[in-house]
Amino acid sequence: MKTPARIITALLIALLATNCCPCRSYQKKTRRPLVGTTWQLVQLNGQRMQPEKGRFTVRFSAEEGRVSGIGACNQLSGNYKTDEKRTLEFGPMISTRRACPKMAQEAAFLRALATTTHYDMDGPMLLLLGDGELKAILQAVSTPDEK
Repeated sequence: MKTPARIITALLIALLATNCCPCRSYQKKTRRPLVGTTWQLVQLNGQRMQPEKGRFTVRFSAEEGRVSGIGACNQLSGNYKTDEKRTLEFGPMISTRRACPKMAQEAAFLRALATTTHYDMDGPMLLLLGDGELKAILQAVSTPDEK
């Protein structure tokens, strides 16, 4: 009879520890909604990106499932679909066609969006996943109307 009591006690302690974890509290406080938040690219295909104001961003709109953003210098827009299971699919993206530095990174960013199948969130971070791989990490950006 001692063994079941020990197991139950261990499970209760584990449950309390996971619910009281400061990191979970931080994640809940800093989590941003997918829709209506401006997200800026901070990692692409495993490579850290230095965030540049107004570059490599996306913003999801509730209106008709639209997404818009900016690459290296080109404006991007398209459709997206998501559900409660955190699937995320981008429709064909269109963009302006200006030539600028970092065009290879912009093309890689568009490929990462096109191959995204799911997303996850970790505090203020949006993780784009495709076929079990981390494609990109974006961070919530505060804009004047969000403060």
